[in-house]
Amino acid sequence: MKIKDVRSMKLTMQLKSRSYDIILKAGCLANLHQFTNVANRKVFVLTDSGVPAEYAQTVAAQCPDSTVYTIPRGEGSKCLKVYGQVLQAMLAFGMDRKDLLVSVGGGVVGDLGGFCAASYMRGIDFVNCPTTVLSQVDSSIGGAFWQPKVVLVDFDTLKTLPRRQVVNGLAEALKTGIIGDPQLFALFECEHPEDNIEQIVYRSLKFKKKIVEQDEREGSVRACLNFGHTIGHGIEAVRGVRGRRTTGLYHGECVALGMLPMIEDTALLKRTRAIYRALGLPTRAGANKEKVLAYMQHDKKARGDHITVIKCPGLGCWRADSLPMTELPALLGME
Repeated sequence: MKIKDVRSMKLTMQLKSRSYDIILKAGCLANLHQFTNVANRKVFVLTDSGVPAEYAQTVAAQCPDSTVYTIPRGEGSKCLKVYGQVLQAMLAFGMDRKDLLVSVGGGVVGDLGGFCAASYMRGIDFVNCPTTVLSQVDSSIGGAFWQPKVVLVDFDTLKTLPRRQVVNGLAEALKTGIIGDPQLFALFECEHPEDNIEQIVYRSLKFKKKIVEQDEREGSVRACLNFGHTIGHGIEAVRGVRGRRTTGLYHGECVALGMLPMIEDTALLKRTRAIYRALGLPTRAGANKEKVLAYMQHDKKARGDHITVIKCPGLGCWRADSLPMTELPALLGME
């Protein structure tokens, strides 16, 4: 994957007193001190064991009083035990309410770091530095209850990712193109979509920014971001890589599978499948459909005997449908 030497790009999340900038630039991790105050405060750098250590060290080296805390890689670290361990480490470091937490890593590190920053001494400043395609296009922005002071999207951190991890993140970006940005979708129909990674990340964040600004707490239009996730989460629960299960499907791959039954336009479905083949995304889950169905029936979007799903009637469009649970087997091709 090529990372071009692009000019610095910036988006601003407009959330009144909680507004913040999103900086997109290769090498910007080394310039963190330009975007947030690191002098005269303790800086707690949170990362995980799967992230190259030099990324967290690059951040820590700019801060006169810093420490790096590394959690185990994987979804298993999003748990009460690790959360408590991070808070204990912050206390041991002697942090107070004026200090700063910086997350350097993927979605797990970003989510956990934001939650720890929100709850430590009623809330301290938080900076997010996503280092995977998936976290850069999706989880890096839009925290519903605690917003970062700045988000630094350093494209250089993507150079060390295996291609499958890159494609895993691109699947979430493709989701955005299908429901909200035909120009973004067109970038995936180029011969080598990975060569457009900067524009793909930028356009994905631009769309999500617009949605979050309209619906910060997920009460209305933000539901569109769940496109592909209802079935996808069911597949991930059955076949996903998590805990000690190191083989299986990644989150983006599961979402990609979950999108296909929700695309109503036949021509768009054909184009989407062609993109999957070019990227190497799966088109079949190979999961026990009865188990997938059982997990779907307990989805957070379920209300009694109905569930809300996001469908795509055409490129750049979406619609929220409340379906009776009895219609879910048909979506999974079980009838």
